[in-house]
Amino acid sequence: MEIIIAKDAEQAAAVVADRFEEVLRERGEDGAVLGLATGSSPVLTYRELIARHREQGLSFAHARAFLLDEYIGLSADHEQSYHRFIRDTFTGHVDMPDELVLSPDGEASDPRAEAVRYDASIGEAGGVDIQILGIGANGHIGFNEPSSSFGSRTRVKTLTEQTVRDNARFFSSSDEVPIHVLTQGLATIREARRIVLIATGAGKAQAVRDMAEGPVSAACPASILQMHPAVTVVVDEAAARDLTHADYYRFIQSQKDRLAS
Repeated sequence: MEIIIAKDAEQAAAVVADRFEEVLRERGEDGAVLGLATGSSPVLTYRELIARHREQGLSFAHARAFLLDEYIGLSADHEQSYHRFIRDTFTGHVDMPDELVLSPDGEASDPRAEAVRYDASIGEAGGVDIQILGIGANGHIGFNEPSSSFGSRTRVKTLTEQTVRDNARFFSSSDEVPIHVLTQGLATIREARRIVLIATGAGKAQAVRDMAEGPVSAACPASILQMHPAVTVVVDEAAARDLTHADYYRFIQSQKDRLAS
């Protein structure tokens, strides 16, 4: 696990955008498969990628994308659906074909069958080349709450009360937050060839420490990323506050920077 401590949220977003740009350029016309997260954590990264598209010609024309999750019961055009969020926040501002920005159908008549279908569609696309992740204060990634199986595939999941409270800021009240979601499972997420997790702010400090330095445990679902061969964790100083080995991570990065210069 590569851990990069940025000075602030803007620098962290630029580092994550660098990783996405590398994959887009490596894949070229073959087309990168992007794994996209919603929520507040990746928003600055998406803004940076939009800026690079507009100002530097970074193209998404050959890419396709899969979202991590969707609320059950919300229509695709609902203002709080992740289908709409990703278009309003990111993909609607670049040259990625809209029909290739895919997400679970929150209005499917059989959500469990929809989960199986969606999971299979990722494999049919050749798998995800690079997945961006945020992390919840309780250590969840996607909507894989504590106690989630490390072998889980895309499925129906019930949110914890804490996650409902955390997400209530996007709704008029916590009573409007859906309790059930469709989410990629931990095993599905781990199949991405590269993973980049971004976390900023002191509110994520304990979750970052538990994920990176704690035991691999279902109590912190994100800790399974310790077992992935190509994970980059990008945090700002506030989110790095509780890391025991923060100085070592800074030293590693400084030596990498020296080699690159």
